[in-house]
Amino acid sequence: MTATPPHRAVRSFVLRTGRRTPAQERALADLLPRYRIDPQQVRSDCPAVFPARRPLHLEIGSGNGENALALATRRPDLELVASEVHLPGLGHTLLEIERLQLNNLRVHDGDALDLLGALPAQALTAVYIFFPDPWPKKRHQKRRLLQAPLLDLLLSRCHQHGRVFFASDDQDYALAVRDLVAGAAGWCNLAGPQAWAPRPHARCVTRFEQRARDAGRPIFDLVFSPQPRA
Repeated sequence: MTATPPHRAVRSFVLRTGRRTPAQERALADLLPRYRIDPQQVRSDCPAVFPARRPLHLEIGSGNGENALALATRRPDLELVASEVHLPGLGHTLLEIERLQLNNLRVHDGDALDLLGALPAQALTAVYIFFPDPWPKKRHQKRRLLQAPLLDLLLSRCHQHGRVFFASDDQDYALAVRDLVAGAAGWCNLAGPQAWAPRPHARCVTRFEQRARDAGRPIFDLVFSPQPRA
């Protein structure tokens, strides 16, 4: 399958400037060009962008990079891309990549759908979508990241034995995603159509998750995979 860019009129995120430290500003100026993944380069020559040929993992909405950094440190055998649009979080991630001297973690500073659209078929071994914005107001729910178009795109980009890991502390959003996966052709909820997955080892306890726990909000996990192809 030829990689094609996705068409999406409604964004799942709103760009916020945020306050950046001088160190983060330096990281964005000096380190972002070194560690950035460019979808156009991926589309034109994906093997040149990922020459190590390691299993490719993608985190969509990596925030400050806590989970991506922990995973890349623990798993030097994989290639990880942290996709995030908010620059302070990217700056922090880049500083930590430099400090930890990680050679298996890079960043994408744009809409993850653009990167997904540039990847070839079955390129991804794992995708992580942890605590995306739930957009709780009904009139805003069209902005939720995990909807049918994204599931279709992920299905074409995930390896046949790949996994998508989703977590949310918003029950309404989690139920909507669980039902969406259950009704989507080509996907299998590995815990069962109406079941939640146990908390995966792939996710560290970030500050965001800890705040949810401290507030008494339960965490809902899903792990789904492409159904076996004939």
